[in-house]
Amino acid sequence: MRSPASSRFVIETISSRPSGPPPRFSEIGRLDSPPNHKRTRRNCRCVWRRLDAPRRGRLPSSRPSTIMASTADRGRFAEIVVIRHGETCWNASRIVQGHLDSELNEIGRQQAVTVAGRLSKEPKFQAIYSSDLKRAAETANIIAKVCNLPEVILDPGMRERHLGDIQGLTLRDAAKLKPEAYKIFLSGKRDVEIPGGGESLDQLNERCVSCLEKIASKHQGERVIVLTHGGVLRELHKHAVSGRSSDGRIHNTSVNVFLISESGNWTIKTWGDISHLHEIGVLNSAFGGDRTSG
Repeated sequence: MRSPASSRFVIETISSRPSGPPPRFSEIGRLDSPPNHKRTRRNCRCVWRRLDAPRRGRLPSSRPSTIMASTADRGRFAEIVVIRHGETCWNASRIVQGHLDSELNEIGRQQAVTVAGRLSKEPKFQAIYSSDLKRAAETANIIAKVCNLPEVILDPGMRERHLGDIQGLTLRDAAKLKPEAYKIFLSGKRDVEIPGGGESLDQLNERCVSCLEKIASKHQGERVIVLTHGGVLRELHKHAVSGRSSDGRIHNTSVNVFLISESGNWTIKTWGDISHLHEIGVLNSAFGGDRTSG
């Protein structure tokens, strides 16, 4: 029988209009590793890696923190649980997806069932939205069925970034076959579109932030689920913390909770929670979820 892990975290309270310098994430308390695990630290984040499972990392069973006071808490707000889709074959093969329609693999379906089981135990959700790309929509349909929610509302505004000429290629192949698009993709320049019909980071940000705010305006005082992609989640985080990018990888089916008030203030309540994947694990070598999301 596996020994339970115990952990305690403080998650920062963020407004889209903070005063003073941007806050920093902090960590308190203790982290007790279960037997046969090695604990490593990267960027002040604690990660357990099973010694007998090198391909998929094992995870801490962290609990989401509850924010006691924030700008959003002073009035009505929508609580939006934003989840990255389950793992795909292309994630595992490190192929750039963008707007191309890859499907979940078997691990991705297991991840979707697992996160659905977790969400089914939480307070009631009023609706579920999803990117219209197949990998997100399939994850959403699994969650909707387990959580007894009505039909999934598909919204192209929550799609992954269009990555132009490098879609369907590995980064290694893209560097050889589409060097201009490859260079722009890795440059991090926010106002430059990727050749081949791709979006700039600024265009992606405007699209997905506007979409989530429209969803929030329809669900003030309610909880909803939104299925999306790694690149979108990084831009939503960037908006919530006024320009500061998220550190680390956004894993498949990670749970991220945003509170968006009637006045347009954003608070991150939970970020990157993958405690439900304790048994399944995550593929640390998968493409996407970091600054090369797609």
